[in-house]
Amino acid sequence: MDRNEAITRIEPHISRKRFEHTLRVADTAIELAERFNGSTEQAELAALFHDYAKYRSLGELKHWIIKSNLPKDLLDYHHELWHGPVGSILVEFEHGIHDSSVQDAIYYHTTGKAHMSKLDKIIFIADYIEPGRSFPGLEEVREAAKTDLTKAAWLVSRNTINYLMQKNNTVYPDSFYAYNDLTRQMNGRTD
Repeated sequence: MDRNEAITRIEPHISRKRFEHTLRVADTAIELAERFNGSTEQAELAALFHDYAKYRSLGELKHWIIKSNLPKDLLDYHHELWHGPVGSILVEFEHGIHDSSVQDAIYYHTTGKAHMSKLDKIIFIADYIEPGRSFPGLEEVREAAKTDLTKAAWLVSRNTINYLMQKNNTVYPDSFYAYNDLTRQMNGRTD
């Protein structure tokens, strides 16, 4: 699926502001894929669809979680987490995207996970650092993303968990698994 077709398919499902964010994430993902020898096609497709389910009703998101093989414990966490996993199913169901790497990158773009692929890291980071974003700690991640994909992903993971904890919010287990795995990688361990 080329960029124009993907845009035609996603634009009606998201707000104008989210659409502009999505285009910036796609451009950032392509840049990261080029820099770190990833697939620019997969990066662009995953980035364009990463927030595809973001504006679906809570009832619809809940329905997909219950009906599918998604983990039911998602329902115990904030609904902001639901759009990634549900989106990974909807892109296949509604648009015939069967690339499991693209689907995984969409699924885990908010939480991360242990053993993230290069594409997972690219989308995780691109969503965080796209040029329209501005918040404390962002420049450190942008700098790291120029030279070290794992360090940048680790910083995203660390910052996200810290933010959630400061707000007294629950943290989905995949976020901790991502942080622990990335910390091991940063320390030169792969266990």
